[in-house]
Amino acid sequence: MSTDQQLDVEYIEEYREDVDRPLWQLFQRYGHGSRRWFVLGILASIGTRFASLVPPVLLGVAIDAIFREDQAFNLPAVPQSWLPEATMAQFWFIIGVMAVVMIGQALLNFVRMSSLNLFSHRVKHEVRTATYQRMQRLDMEFFNEVQTGELMSILSNDTNRLELFLDNMFGESIQLSVLIVGISLVLFWFNPQLALVTLVVVPLAAVFTYWFMRLAEQRYTDIRQSVGDLNSRLENNLNGIQVIKASNTEDYEDERVRDHSYTYFRLDWLALRLNFIYRPGLQALTSLSFIATFIVGGVWILDGPPGPLTGDLTVGTLVIFLLLTQRLVDPLAQMSNIVDRYEDARASTKRILGIMNLPIDIEEPEDAAALGGVDGEVSFDDITFAYDRQNVLENVDFDVEPGETVGLVGPTGAGKTTIVKLLLRLYDVDRGAVRVDGRDVREVTLSSLRDSMGYVGQENFLFDGSVEENIAYGSFDTDHDEVVEAARRAQAHQFITNLPEGYGTQVGERGVKLSGGQRQRVAIARTLLQQPAIMIFDEATSAVDTETEMLIQRSIDDIAADRTTFVIAHRLSTVRDADTILVLEDGEIVERGTHDELLAVDGLYANLWRVQAGEIGKLPDDFVEQASRRVAQQNVETD
Repeated sequence: MSTDQQLDVEYIEEYREDVDRPLWQLFQRYGHGSRRWFVLGILASIGTRFASLVPPVLLGVAIDAIFREDQAFNLPAVPQSWLPEATMAQFWFIIGVMAVVMIGQALLNFVRMSSLNLFSHRVKHEVRTATYQRMQRLDMEFFNEVQTGELMSILSNDTNRLELFLDNMFGESIQLSVLIVGISLVLFWFNPQLALVTLVVVPLAAVFTYWFMRLAEQRYTDIRQSVGDLNSRLENNLNGIQVIKASNTEDYEDERVRDHSYTYFRLDWLALRLNFIYRPGLQALTSLSFIATFIVGGVWILDGPPGPLTGDLTVGTLVIFLLLTQRLVDPLAQMSNIVDRYEDARASTKRILGIMNLPIDIEEPEDAAALGGVDGEVSFDDITFAYDRQNVLENVDFDVEPGETVGLVGPTGAGKTTIVKLLLRLYDVDRGAVRVDGRDVREVTLSSLRDSMGYVGQENFLFDGSVEENIAYGSFDTDHDEVVEAARRAQAHQFITNLPEGYGTQVGERGVKLSGGQRQRVAIARTLLQQPAIMIFDEATSAVDTETEMLIQRSIDDIAADRTTFVIAHRLSTVRDADTILVLEDGEIVERGTHDELLAVDGLYANLWRVQAGEIGKLPDDFVEQASRRVAQQNVETD
């Protein structure tokens, strides 16, 4: 992503707003392998609704032809030769047809529900996995800006709401459409004039529904956003529960959660209040249709055709109209649920597709070649990199020979971590080039580049599982002996064997059952097992005690003996024996050399060494002033 268009929340929202016809786009992208179930479900829905129209028609025909004998016995679309002539035979014929239709309707309902549910669940599965896959491949700016709770809301809540719509409401909308068309055809078949009276409610309901959808769209978008905000707050608080308890801030956090929850409640209530107007209003319109049909039809039978109406109306025909109108009342009243679910699903789908449509800048070219047999030579060729329109690194130039150890030191915000992020190609340089074994990292495959490197940070994530599973993560085909050997080299074997179940001990979520130093050594063992040609240690000892630091330092020294190693450190003792130490300040390399050479220069490195040696009184005033300015302006994201 270019430096003049950094990814932020508003930028992501733009991609959501640009999604046109989200549900249609979703249907085009997903569910291709399950379309047959969708088609079967739609056909079953059509058949079910048409079957539901048969009993009222049969009853009306029976009243006029069998009970009252006002007209001949005939059925719409049925050849006369198929119909019996005797009255009792006609009666039993109608009973038999009703029974067959009702049984058929039950079977079609089973087919409809099972087919559409299978389709919707498969689509939900495809959407969730595709969204997760896309998230994993987005650039680091995305994860710097978007909170975990928001992402969880998309992967869980939004996909579930999509499935609910496809499960029930989509089928209901198809059935409603079929019902309106089917009832209209039947009513016009029997009496076109009375049909106009009955169906005048349909266009009125359509206008009323359009008004509701216009108002509801933004409200459901706001609701989905508030759910993400609430989830983010809850996720942050649960992860930080130890800090909350230690700081005695339970009441403060209660209030913050209450505020987020109230925002969700208020937005949800606004949408519900709109529904409280729409649903009764729609039900009133459909009820008026029934009343109007009953009044006009009753007057017609008792006193002749009212007003401009002409012709005859039989009791059976009026019964058909009243029964079918009643069949129309409840489904039309349920239109509010359909629209409700539709707007909910539409808002959720926009959030999903907004993520899917985000561009990925860190991609490999089509002709990218794999790095093979990496020696570990690294070059930073006069690189410049800016983040959020501010230069983080400028004119950085250095070479590392295979097997060398390079220390990266400097004040917070100097750009140390940015250097290794560029090496891992988590970001791309703005000018210059980063090379591994002479090849620009932008021209090789990402998988081969990152396979050649092992990264151990200050806070290393452990998955909920056993110690052995965490060490073997990423090297899934290794055996137990290889896991143990990696743990020995990482100075982790001894503490692991002292755990209750040894290598089978469960570490808990995020490795909470292990100490910080233990987690670090497990992470080092995991990285060693992958046998990378280049190792990166980013403040690997800054958060542990002195004894643990000594053990981790022994691991680093052992690892660095046979591979290219980058060590980022605030504790300068960690890089004292490095082949080369690069000292960074304000994004530039201001000093380079060995530990002794840098002390002799008596510059920034020497002053940093005095700080850690406790020789505060020997620090020059300009260094103290610069340190004060840096601390005031530091930005941890650019370190």
